[in-house]
Amino acid sequence: MTQHKTGTRQEWLKARLDLLEAEKDLTHRSDELARRRQELPWVRIDKQYKFDTDTGSASLVDLFQGRSQLLIYHFMFGPEYTAGCPSCSAIADSFNGSVVHLANHDVTLAAVSRAPLAPLQAYKRRMGWIFPWASSSGTDFNFDFQVGFTQEQQRSGVAEYNYRAAGHGPPPDAGEVPEVVAMAATTGTDVATYTREAPGLSAFALEDGVVYHTYSAYARGLDGLWGMYQWLDRAPKGRNETGFWWRRHDEYDKR
Repeated sequence: MTQHKTGTRQEWLKARLDLLEAEKDLTHRSDELARRRQELPWVRIDKQYKFDTDTGSASLVDLFQGRSQLLIYHFMFGPEYTAGCPSCSAIADSFNGSVVHLANHDVTLAAVSRAPLAPLQAYKRRMGWIFPWASSSGTDFNFDFQVGFTQEQQRSGVAEYNYRAAGHGPPPDAGEVPEVVAMAATTGTDVATYTREAPGLSAFALEDGVVYHTYSAYARGLDGLWGMYQWLDRAPKGRNETGFWWRRHDEYDKR
């Protein structure tokens, strides 16, 4: 017998209609937030970045692939990783299918990581993804957009992430947190190495040959990109999490 509250169809409908009003309010507030994102001032980028891509060396302008808008997912795959972050991999599963639709709406969606290009290409083939994935190895790109951290920053505990000048590196006891240790292990690294990378999303516009940074989000600001969570939030038991439960899509038991 279920321990969850039960009721009649009439009781459910009344509660559902009350919830519907709250859902509509959230939708309207989300629309307003989207409008405010688009009204942010654009920041011109004059610094020159060079990326390694499937088609050779590329500039930031080249990553637009002839379109006027560029969305970059900062994928956690550091130089020492043997595989991509499992969380970033779950997010990439969600947005991979959107690439073709965005491309036909003047938006290029790409990933950028600090690992050299060859490991990124191999992992992309393993995962069966189609989105463009560039290596920022040897550049300041990840550091400039607060998704890469030096050992010195990590040791000092001072680095900017999610618009806060705070320690991004693991707290003293992070090496004892099973979830963090497990995620680091899946990338072939230890906790300190794993957390020198961070996830994020950055948006750029290209007008008259000039690139502008328009938006970035980090941490829980990426929640909307986790497609599986949007489904779980509508499932009977919600997220129902007890630690690190997800895996790369080719690592689940076949049932």
